[in-house]
Amino acid sequence: MLNRFVIVAVFVPLAIILIALAVANRGMVPFTVDPFNPGNPALTIQLPLFVLLFAAAGLGLVVGGLVTWWKQGRYRKLARQREQEIQSLRSATVRTAANKDTTVPALSRPAA
Repeated sequence: MLNRFVIVAVFVPLAIILIALAVANRGMVPFTVDPFNPGNPALTIQLPLFVLLFAAAGLGLVVGGLVTWWKQGRYRKLARQREQEIQSLRSATVRTAANKDTTVPALSRPAA
């Protein structure tokens, strides 16, 4: 139920806004990769403005995600090391429990 509410409350208005943005910015604009000679037709393409806007937003999401993933690498490494330590301690505990002699008598009660 909460999932459907999130879809209706967040994604539907977001989709409406994005569609309105695309319709309002559907004019063709030149995109060139040569800043020194912007009139070079070999390095210039005509695209609708909304395509450039969505591509820039998508590129920003991807780059931001990769930078975040890279910056959190040390925490993932630490988690892997701790998981290996936990596994080695568990196996050592199991080996110790298996090798323990169960015939040792319990301690006697202390004298009162």
